[in-house]
Amino acid sequence: MSTSRLSARQPSPGRRSRRRVRTLDLFAGAGGLTEGMRSASQRFAPVRAVEWEPAAAATFALNHGGRIADDELTSDAVFAGDIAKWLEHDDVPEVDVVVGGPPCQGFSNLGKRDVLDERNLLWREYATTVSKARPQYFVLENVPAFLTSPQYGVFLEELSAGGMLADYTFDAQILNAADYGAAQSRKRVVVIGHHKDLPAPGFPKATTSQDDWLTLGQALARVPAGVTAVGLPDAGAIRFGDRRFPGPFSTRQLHVGRKYQDISLRRFPEIPYGGSRFDLPDELKAPCWRKHTSGSGDVMGRLRWEDPSVTIRTEFHKPEKGRYLHPVEHRVITHYEAALIQGFPEDYRWAGSFTQIARQIGNAVPIPLGQAVGRLLLDALDAHAPASVEDAA
Repeated sequence: MSTSRLSARQPSPGRRSRRRVRTLDLFAGAGGLTEGMRSASQRFAPVRAVEWEPAAAATFALNHGGRIADDELTSDAVFAGDIAKWLEHDDVPEVDVVVGGPPCQGFSNLGKRDVLDERNLLWREYATTVSKARPQYFVLENVPAFLTSPQYGVFLEELSAGGMLADYTFDAQILNAADYGAAQSRKRVVVIGHHKDLPAPGFPKATTSQDDWLTLGQALARVPAGVTAVGLPDAGAIRFGDRRFPGPFSTRQLHVGRKYQDISLRRFPEIPYGGSRFDLPDELKAPCWRKHTSGSGDVMGRLRWEDPSVTIRTEFHKPEKGRYLHPVEHRVITHYEAALIQGFPEDYRWAGSFTQIARQIGNAVPIPLGQAVGRLLLDALDAHAPASVEDAA
């Protein structure tokens, strides 16, 4: 990167630059990180987003620059497809900030933790993009297990002399979204990289202490407890690329239920406030639960009003997948409730099936955490931004 592009001139004391901050979002999903940053400041301008899952890409486009005409959604900024193909066929724009969260399932603490999982190698495309986009800063979000994965060691090699990111250095820290105003205890490693000509921006300071974390009761205070509709409403469909998806739906329209198996309907009333599978009578326990009387207490668990939610994952709508039962209602939390826990606004728009939207919500970076990162980067960018005609006006 040329030194002239990074030459610094301090803005006038007490003034914040009005310069647009160009961003590139990789593995963008539904746009949680971009939405968080833009809610911190509308100066953040996503000029490109890359997302392989078409429904998630459509959701990103619906909220960040896409246009709908005659039920067709188009976007000049969103590439819906494999990042490797994008790198092969498209020009990578030069931007101020690159953000993204490569899929984490390969080295998550859940599942088989297959070190050869091809999803673990997607960080290479992330690194390649950073080297081409030449940003001042980059942000990579992932599960804490990333820091002990084999790919993390290889990532470090790319920052050494001769590596793709030799002009950059970075810091990594595990952050809890609850410390930044999310109604959810969700720990993620956040990597913040910067060009070596710039000082490290550090990490956002917590905005709340554990004693003052936003609780589930506070986050869902205005949500009706009862749910009468089953499945997504009939909102028509939109075409994005060569696919059609149900929608668009607002976040508020996602307060709908699902059909349950008879065994689930029998289990729900037996689980008390804050309880779990351990509270079920033997005749309602799965055979594996009867054999394993220890271990996770979150399976078929009820959330508590006075605490933040557990981490919202992609299958929160399945009662056997974790502590996702409503505190008092005999059901799991709805997509609407999960989206609010993640911090999405009521008017955010979604495209996709019931399962696709659940996956988008669960994979997203919580909005309050994105806000905190956005404020941090904006301060760093303004402190080292060259003067412009716009700033001098």
